[in-house]
Parts: sequence; C-alpha cells; structure tokens
Amino acid sequence: MQLRESAEERAFRAQVRDWLEANLTGDFADARGLGGPGREHEAFEIRAEWERRLAAAGWTCLGWPVEHGGRGLPLRHQVIFHEEYARSDAPVRVGLIGEGMVGPTLLAFGTDEQRARLLPPIQRGEQLWCQLYSEPNAGSDLANVSTKAVRDGDDYVITGQKVWTSLAHWSDWGFAIVRTEPGSKRHRGLSYLLVPMREPGIELRPINQATGTSEFNEVFFDGARSSVDNLVGAEGDGWKIGMATLGFERGSMTLGQQVGFRRELERIMELARQTGASEDPVIRERLSRAWIGVEIMRLNALRTLSTTNAERAGSIGSIGKLYWSTWHQQLGELAMDVLGMASTVVAEPPYELLPEQSLFLFSRSDTIYAGSSEIQRNIIAERSLGLPKEPTVA
Repeated sequence: MQLRESAEERAFRAQVRDWLEANLTGDFADARGLGGPGREHEAFEIRAEWERRLAAAGWTCLGWPVEHGGRGLPLRHQVIFHEEYARSDAPVRVGLIGEGMVGPTLLAFGTDEQRARLLPPIQRGEQLWCQLYSEPNAGSDLANVSTKAVRDGDDYVITGQKVWTSLAHWSDWGFAIVRTEPGSKRHRGLSYLLVPMREPGIELRPINQATGTSEFNEVFFDGARSSVDNLVGAEGDGWKIGMATLGFERGSMTLGQQVGFRRELERIMELARQTGASEDPVIRERLSRAWIGVEIMRLNALRTLSTTNAERAGSIGSIGKLYWSTWHQQLGELAMDVLGMASTVVAEPPYELLPEQSLFLFSRSDTIYAGSSEIQRNIIAERSLGLPKEPTVA
C-alpha cells in the first residue's frame, strides 16, 4: 500500500473538506456528532435529510460503478472522504447498510432488473435498509436459520422470526436469509431474499437496551409476502451470498464505522484535558494506545480492501472484527475512568445518558454482534493458522 498522498488526492481532500464546511450549517450543524450505535435515535429525521443532501452532491456510493449511480472512485479516495467526514464531526449516516452491504451484493449477484430498481433509491438516500439474519436460535450459528419462505405463485410467503434487527422500525427494505427448501439442514436450502418492510404480515417489536434506547428490534413474519423478483441469485444460494454480504460489511463499511470511533476518541481526549485526567500518566498512556488502535484499524481496513485473495480477505476481516470490538469496549472503560465519579450519575433533567455513558453500556455488546469473538477466534485459528477444527458433538 502506498500511504503518501498524490497531488490529486490532496486536492480531493480539500474538495471534501470545503464541501462539508459549507454544508454543515443550520440544522445540520446542530446535528454534528449525533447518532451511532446506542444513539441512533438522535436527530434521526435530520440525519435522513442529511443523507439526501450528501446524495444530491454526489457524496454517497463513492466506490460504486458510474453506470450504477456511483462515482467509481478508488479506495484511497473513499478513505480520504471518511477521514474528512470524521474530522468535520458530521452526523452519523443512516444509509450505510444500503450503501455498504446491499449495494455491493446486488452489484455482485443481482440481476440487471434488480440493480435498476433498487440501487438508485439507495444512492439518492431515499430508501433505508436493515439486515434480517439473526434469529433466537441462529445468531453466531447462522446456518441454523429456520425462518421459511414458501413459493406461492409469483410471491414467497414468509413465516418466522428475526431478532437484533438494527433500525428495522425506520427501514423500507430488509435483506434476509430464509429457508426455501423444506426439510433442509444447515447451509443447504437457504436463499437470499429482499423483503419490503412496510407490508402486511410483518410485526416489529423494539428491544429496550441498557442505554434506554431501542434501535434493535424483533421482527415477526406471519404470512408476509415478497415477490419472486426479490430473490437474489438462485434458490439455495443464500449461504454463499449472505457470507459475501458480511464480507462487504467488514470491508468498506469499516471505514464509515471508524468515523464514529475516531470522533468518540477525540471527545474523550478533550474531556481528559478538561477534567485533568490527562495529567495521570496511566490515563495518558491508555489514550495514546487508543489513538494507535484507531490507526491500526485504518491500516487493517486498507489491507482488507486492497487484497484480491478472497479467503485471505475473509480472515483479515475476522481479525479486524475481533480487534475493533475489543478496542471499543476498552474505549468505553477508558471514558468512564476519564469522567471519574461523574460517570456514575446523570446530573440533570431530562436525565439522558452522556455520550460516554452510552458508549460504555452499548460497547458491552460489541464482542457479540456481527460475529462473536469466540467464533472469530475459531475462524482465524482454522482458516488462517491451519489449526485443527474443534471436535463436533453428535
């Protein structure tokens, strides 16, 4: 990887910086720093409007091909955009699941009709998406999916339950792994189906979190319908396509994720200066290590996106997930130590949590969702290091 910027890249950085400075005004300026895991309820409508402002100016889907509404920009330009986005403290985006997961999946596996129908609204920031993977008995063991989709004429009829579905209550569409072959087990018989979320037969139940918010949802399907035109790939291709989508999540989407991480760290560093905690040599060392961690994540994301070896990219992605989730939990603990006794109370009405308190509470889940740490260690051990697999229990 070449880490030095060219003159053209420096000019692009200046262009991004100037645009953000000119547009983060009014309500958008008031929404600076809002949103993110555990805080998705913050200024959601304004952030959705901001997504459309970004799209109108051509700042969404930077890496998508031009013929599909993107700008076809190389990886380094995408990194520059995300870095400047973080520096500006712009609101956390609401459209990353559509842009970073659904879009690349449709580009790789979708039909021309699906791409023409579904990609433009994502690019314009007009439709939001959610991920319908996990179930009560199929989390880290995703192959245990039991939600069924039965063909009925030109539709699939969906019955079952999904859980831990982020932003389902705001989403227009979801992408689901469902079982389309009766009696099939494990990876066989699974299909990848796109589901309109505002149709009859779908019930959403918010899950209250330790933060007091409810960005996660249970989703119940009771005879919900989705057109056969929404099947991506062929019946039975669900595992292959679903794993590819997760690869996209751990690829370009990590650049957007690091926007929030860097912002959180910078706020904690400023708090340490204000409270005097930065005078403590132990706190100062932990802040330094946290800053180094953000840089490591950035370089690992670049390494993941620059490799052409799919198997190696998958292993690097697991390494990245294991690293950032542990790092983020430690950042939450550091935030509490920087705040000191103030971390234990909510001082005044309306008694909402401080961002650092939300960070600490929500980050406890980081080592579970999007692939638990135990599963990631197994993947690294078996696929990267060639260690023998764990014995299976009959």
